[in-house]
Amino acid sequence: MRIPARFAPILFSALLSAIMVAIMVAFVLISTQGFQPDFLTRWAKSCITTWPVAFAAVTLIAPWVRGVVARLTA
Repeated sequence: MRIPARFAPILFSALLSAIMVAIMVAFVLISTQGFQPDFLTRWAKSCITTWPVAFAAVTLIAPWVRGVVARLTA
């Protein structure tokens, strides 16, 4: 099953935000609380809570960033 190309920007935003949230939440939890026995539960809850914010931010900001990069590069 392939996703139609017109959904590429949304898929890009979903994947990028999910990966970034997973990495950043793990980093913040480990650096602030250490590696606790319930780390996976806390990590999953934090990811579910923060991913919608990251997805919206990437979806709204990515076109602007692409424009800035296009103007700055040859």
